[in-house]
Amino acid sequence: MSADMTADFKPLATTNPFGRPLFNDPSVRKLARVGVVDIGSNSVRMVIFDGAARSPAYFYNEKVMCALGAGISDTGRLNPEGRVRALAAVARFEAIAQSLGISPLTAVATAAVRDATDGPDFCADVLRETGLTVHVIDGPEEARLSAQGVLLGWPGSYGLVCDIGGASMELAEIRDGHVGKCVTSSLGPLKLQSMKGGAKARKKYAKEVIADLHQQMGEQKDRLFLVGGSWRAIARIDMHRLGYPLHVLHEYRMTPKSVRETVKYIAKSDIEELRAACGISAARMALVPIASEVLKALVSRVKPKDIAVSSYGIREGMLYEQMPQKLRDRDPLIESARFSESKDARMPGFGKTLYDFLMPVFKSAPTAPKRLVKAASLLHDVSWRAHPDFRAEVCFDNSTRANLGGLSHSERVFLGLALMYRYRNKPDGTRFDDLLGLLTPEQRHQAEILGKAMRFGAMLWMEKDAQLGEIRWFPKKKRLELRLHSSAKPLFSEVAESRLSSLASTLGAEVAVKFTKPSTDVLTD
Repeated sequence: MSADMTADFKPLATTNPFGRPLFNDPSVRKLARVGVVDIGSNSVRMVIFDGAARSPAYFYNEKVMCALGAGISDTGRLNPEGRVRALAAVARFEAIAQSLGISPLTAVATAAVRDATDGPDFCADVLRETGLTVHVIDGPEEARLSAQGVLLGWPGSYGLVCDIGGASMELAEIRDGHVGKCVTSSLGPLKLQSMKGGAKARKKYAKEVIADLHQQMGEQKDRLFLVGGSWRAIARIDMHRLGYPLHVLHEYRMTPKSVRETVKYIAKSDIEELRAACGISAARMALVPIASEVLKALVSRVKPKDIAVSSYGIREGMLYEQMPQKLRDRDPLIESARFSESKDARMPGFGKTLYDFLMPVFKSAPTAPKRLVKAASLLHDVSWRAHPDFRAEVCFDNSTRANLGGLSHSERVFLGLALMYRYRNKPDGTRFDDLLGLLTPEQRHQAEILGKAMRFGAMLWMEKDAQLGEIRWFPKKKRLELRLHSSAKPLFSEVAESRLSSLASTLGAEVAVKFTKPSTDVLTD
């Protein structure tokens, strides 16, 4: 597998991504369903996480655009209309949580509530009407929680996290899975919106503030992680401008050059037409031109190696805060795949047997591709309920668009293509053909090998702890050997033989099949 499939996964020294699954561990089961509320300057959102805590699914996710911070620079108070909307939203969220049996929720409020003179009154209203205590956090704490959200998706990450809200922008340093320095600023588009002097004054102010933040943080030329709705909207526009085929914002990459080009594109576009084309809400789109000015100034000053969009932020950071360290150290992809297997596979636990059987073919692969082999083995059967004519496409769709942490876009497509080959000998003519351009020819070839190996292996092993034989691969000799105990001979049918031949053909190898007599351990052709 090519080097760019290994670049993003940097496991911590203590990480054992293939260890015993933790989602049923007593210290983790309490995190199986957790509800959090984020009262921001622009929106109020509730998320209920569910499933494998290390890579949770979004059981419930609702947002109300309240614009609590609108006008706060002029009045010093929360937006009166937004305050009414926010209180109603929180009351609704708490009622939903009670009906689901997960009350009380954990609620935090950020820049607007902490800066407004009537912020304490708003929190008192929430407590009186809903019974929910709102924790008002300061800027550095907001930065820390957002950075922890990034760590939920990228264990062992390094770089600079930038979280933009309506009324503030935070920076946090992450190194080796830990959060370092954290700083905050007033560079939120809702605050900048009412600044006197228009675009020229805003740009000058943003440049000065970012220079000060940069001095506090020091040189940060690794990856820049972007957190926040305004950044995601800009990324969506960047996708639209470039005709990017995979419409998944999490882990979407931009270069400093593409950011500059997209900022220009936003400035010269009709905002309403662009909003409609990209599916961005009117409330969000109103802030995008201002946010794009800030992003351009930030990228120009920081000069990051690359830029990654994170859908994980403060809410995921609140979940991460509750995790034991042994769970934090786990690979989110593997934990999620295991959870899916335990919930949806016909024979939970068989994925490990399949992985052990296939690994001789991939024994020289570095750690990162091995985790993709592991994930594919765990997921190879979770879509069995789909109609046989559509299983291959369902597998691909699930892998490329599912809420999975720890996966770059190319890795998503690689995993999806391998699972497609698990159900189809040829993936041609699907509606996903345009996505295959995200892989190199070598990556596509490796995905085909993995998929065909799983397609063959699934024919033989019907018990999760079966020890019926082994596969051996000699790449220099281009020789593939299958050694089966004689008790497995009935499983090696005409179809299984055909699938083995297809795998050997993809490897460019000759194939040999031998059977072992259990009593004498003698090999026979």
